[in-house]
Amino acid sequence: MGKVDRSKFKNLPYIKKVPKPWGFELHFTPGNLPYMGKILHIVKGKRLSLQLHDKKMESWFLLKGKAVMIIENNTGEMKNVEMKMGFGYTTHIGQKHRLMGTSTCDILEVSTPEIGNTYRLEDDYARGTETDESRKDPHRGWNNLKVKSKK
Repeated sequence: MGKVDRSKFKNLPYIKKVPKPWGFELHFTPGNLPYMGKILHIVKGKRLSLQLHDKKMESWFLLKGKAVMIIENNTGEMKNVEMKMGFGYTTHIGQKHRLMGTSTCDILEVSTPEIGNTYRLEDDYARGTETDESRKDPHRGWNNLKVKSKK
């Protein structure tokens, strides 16, 4: 091993709370790392957008509560999968997916960094595609929007 740059050895705790219309995220890794770790806190009955990513992969682990993953299978069909504690779930680049809290729940998410586009195909909060540019807005454009009713 070559010379080690110890200037990055901060060893300080880190947390960033990001409000969301469906609950909030707790980022426990700084945004400048080559990976992201967060906890998704989803309020009962709320759901994230039906989305897909062009550069990002995500894996989830249910920590508390009950949640359903609505996810595209290998034949293009959307399937409801009740998440089970003790198991991991992964979505791949280009795979449509959505999470929904059937009770208030906490889901651990690890992923590639917040890169590329998140294409929102359906969204209860009328949010559009999320881009690198829109991520600079702390509320990512949803804070003043009215909630659409669920179908």
